[in-house]
Amino acid sequence: MALHQLSSLAEFQQYDRWIKSHPQGTLWQSLEWKTYQEALGREVRIYADSDPIAASALVMIDTTTFGWSTWDIPRGPLKIENGELRMENFLKHIAQQAIAEKCLSLFYSPIELILHSQFSILHSARTEQPPATRLIDLRQSDDEILAQMKQKGRYNIRLAEKHSVIVQQSTDIDTFVRLAAETARRDSFTAPPASRYQKFLESLPGAFLLLAYQEQGTKNKEPIAGLLGVTWNGIGIYYYGASDYQYRNLMAPYLLQWEAIKLCKAAGCHTYDLLGIAKPASRNQQPLISSWSGITRFKEQFGGIIVECASEQQILLRPWTHRLLHWKRKILG
Repeated sequence: MALHQLSSLAEFQQYDRWIKSHPQGTLWQSLEWKTYQEALGREVRIYADSDPIAASALVMIDTTTFGWSTWDIPRGPLKIENGELRMENFLKHIAQQAIAEKCLSLFYSPIELILHSQFSILHSARTEQPPATRLIDLRQSDDEILAQMKQKGRYNIRLAEKHSVIVQQSTDIDTFVRLAAETARRDSFTAPPASRYQKFLESLPGAFLLLAYQEQGTKNKEPIAGLLGVTWNGIGIYYYGASDYQYRNLMAPYLLQWEAIKLCKAAGCHTYDLLGIAKPASRNQQPLISSWSGITRFKEQFGGIIVECASEQQILLRPWTHRLLHWKRKILG
């Protein structure tokens, strides 16, 4: 089997059809995601193993100190049904190509494979991909979607409407960036750089921005919350949210989600993906207290079904070099 990097228009068109018809095809393995990541300055490659495609991988490459790199296959690779052996060989070929190009580690998901080779494989400690999500069926009527929500979710949507919160689609990314920075300070996390939000809205096909305002008189309105999302292949995805804490009693984030749900439904989407929640505790296990707990409780109010995601795996291609760079970063900061 020869590893083939796609390059021609015809190959990309074939790949687009493959991803959008694959049962496990996602935004993160799509040509749209490639466009967005390249706008951020990343190198992105797409590999396939045959014609017609039977296995594929979109690979994002980040170069680090001394020309070393890490390779990331988010929510992939993908394979044909019952193609485990083909996939194992395919992933081995990618790993060998990565080694030849000074790659330290190769991250992949959701396919969990044991490579019978010299490679060291472990569970990734990163949280690039959420451990679970909630999916809402948009083929229901608006009343049915509301009915399957928690009572608190419906109540807070109505409360926001009662407080004259209005939601509008916007291109004012600067306002969202300001709200996101405030949210990060409040909740003690590091927000992505402003350029990432801007490129998301401007370069990712299907991206949209909703801003929530409190009406102040007949002409003035104050932006109090925002939501960045994207539609892809019939799925609407909530990606980033932000809000002004002093207006928390107006419940604008709840109305934002409801308006995003309706926007995605009107765009022809069959599913709304709330994206990131904590993985549910197993029976007889106490729920984990983590950085996911707050957002998990918020998203629970909108109902939907919980879907767990396979854990990301890390293939250590150069274990000693990887450890040396890790120690260097810990010592020097």
